Amino acid sequence: MNLKRMIAVTKKEFIHIKRDKASLAIAIIMPVMMLILFGFAVTSDVKNVKLVIYDGDKTVESRNLITKYANSNYFKIYKMVEPYNEVEKIIGAGEAKVGLVIPDNFARDIRRGGTSQIQILVDGSDPSVARTAAAYSVMIANDYSVKVNEVGLNRMGKEFAASAVDARPRVLYNPMLKSALFNVPGIIGLILQNITVILTAFSMVRERERGTIEQLIMTPVTSIELIVGKLIPYIIIGFIDFLLVVLLGYLIFSVAVKGSILLLIFFGIVFLTSALAMGMLVSTFAKTQLQAMQAAFAILLPSILLSGFIFPRESMPKIIYYIGNVFPITYFLEILRGIIVKGIGIDLLYKNMISLFVLTVLIVLITIKKFKKTID
Repeated sequence: MNLKRMIAVTKKEFIHIKRDKASLAIAIIMPVMMLILFGFAVTSDVKNVKLVIYDGDKTVESRNLITKYANSNYFKIYKMVEPYNEVEKIIGAGEAKVGLVIPDNFARDIRRGGTSQIQILVDGSDPSVARTAAAYSVMIANDYSVKVNEVGLNRMGKEFAASAVDARPRVLYNPMLKSALFNVPGIIGLILQNITVILTAFSMVRERERGTIEQLIMTPVTSIELIVGKLIPYIIIGFIDFLLVVLLGYLIFSVAVKGSILLLIFFGIVFLTSALAMGMLVSTFAKTQLQAMQAAFAILLPSILLSGFIFPRESMPKIIYYIGNVFPITYFLEILRGIIVKGIGIDLLYKNMISLFVLTVLIVLITIKKFKKTID
């Protein structure tokens, strides 16, 4: 092996890398970005779970119990509500994962030395969070019972019931805690996003590499006509994929759509549009197919981690949580799980639907503007 020739080739390659600034930036920034995101986002710990509370008693005892929940790292009080059925409504909307229901006679039963029952309502659409949250809830209630007994003995020399508080967890929407009910809707969203972003990211770059983009520009076709014309085939492919995975989810995993199929299809198309526009946006920045692939992965990987597909978003640091809000899939997953698993509609999902719609319009407008500039 000739060392001089090898060094010459190495120098030449360094020059190529230096000239290809986009790839160089991705190669340096990606590992840093991934380390930070993975380090903070990849956690199976369940903490800061949003807790909605109905306090029917409003006594010192009930407030002490609420304080126990608030002071734990596991729960964060989202809202105090009245009447009782508001608890289920808020959990259904996905605004809180757990509900604590304190009955009217809570303090009276404890003071008499009896056992007071509280109800813990858990959103079962995410089985891993539901199991852990239910266990934490019971643990906190048991700890409260021990404290009640200690206080009773110290102040009155009276021993209260060993379990002054009996916490009864009830899992909503997925009582058997089947993981397929959580995973399949998430995978549907993930498949749609990944396929459409990658397909369209390559579309324009391929034209540029083959030199056919100039031929298109020479024709009377406007940039918007060009974008829409190129997107239509991918919208059709994406829509067929969407129907296919929903059908297979039912046939193979028995995950049926409990809510409105029309609503699911409508927001499936909205999400497809946003994912296709993201792919098109990538293609306006990338000059080669390799750059397009790298840029697509730079978007897809964080979106998978931060959208709540695998890890609970509530447990992530605030800044990481808010970064997750910029990805359309974050809202689409809530819509998918809401319609498929919970069977709920617009009245409870409207916040996620508005966010997805606004984000889609924003991404499409940015893509059109950037695409026109690229053609110019």
